[in-house]
Amino acid sequence: MTQFGQDLKTWRSTRRLSQLALATECGISARHLSFLETGRARPSRGMILRLSESLSMPRSARNRMLIAAGFAPVFPDIHRDQDVMAPFEAAITRMLQNHAPFPAVVMDRMWRILEMNAPAEMLFSDLGLRSGQSLIEVMLDQNIGPQIVENWGEVGHHALTRLRAESAAAGGIPELEDAADRLTRDPDVAKFEPSIPLPPVTATIIKAGPMRLSLFSTFAQFGSAEDVTLSDLKIELMFPSNDETRLFLESLADPSQAEQ
Repeated sequence: MTQFGQDLKTWRSTRRLSQLALATECGISARHLSFLETGRARPSRGMILRLSESLSMPRSARNRMLIAAGFAPVFPDIHRDQDVMAPFEAAITRMLQNHAPFPAVVMDRMWRILEMNAPAEMLFSDLGLRSGQSLIEVMLDQNIGPQIVENWGEVGHHALTRLRAESAAAGGIPELEDAADRLTRDPDVAKFEPSIPLPPVTATIIKAGPMRLSLFSTFAQFGSAEDVTLSDLKIELMFPSNDETRLFLESLADPSQAEQ
């Protein structure tokens, strides 16, 4: 079996598709797909792209599949400081700035913090969260999660689910799987039982001195990105889930609001 064939079989298994199901999706016979997996048939570049599209593979994985079959990668991997990325960098900056006075952060697929807007820096700097650090490692290795998050069991359980889902979507990321395994051993996370009925969203309740800041998040990504770097970015936009949190964050941006 060739490296391409092994990778194809692994991704098909990850997506829980039979040879017949994937072959039908791609408009080929199950016999031909079997030959591709065993190395008895050599794929064309177009076939690789068709298979990877049907398997919903990340752009980086599609490039690796092409290379394994002897083709040049198709999807670019451009550093964010190059001129061609300027419009996308401007869009990210605009999103971060316009989201103030509420926190917003940019992360890569490893949950590494790449950028924060001013409210996020003010809120998280005292907690040891800075650009360049992994949100996962800070929360787990330094045991910050239980210290600063009042509902850590609930938030940790939600993070565990997200880690596994993101890893599965990417075909398996060892670092995310390891972080998920560590969360399963956290006593607060292990004993957490979801309430019935479930709330609309999982809010994170941050302990900030006498304050209890309740925030929920939405995530933005470049859905049409063909570039590897852009497709891996996610922007977390945090919103207050109660008036107390909203007023506190607004007062950080405009101290005069604290007197009202």
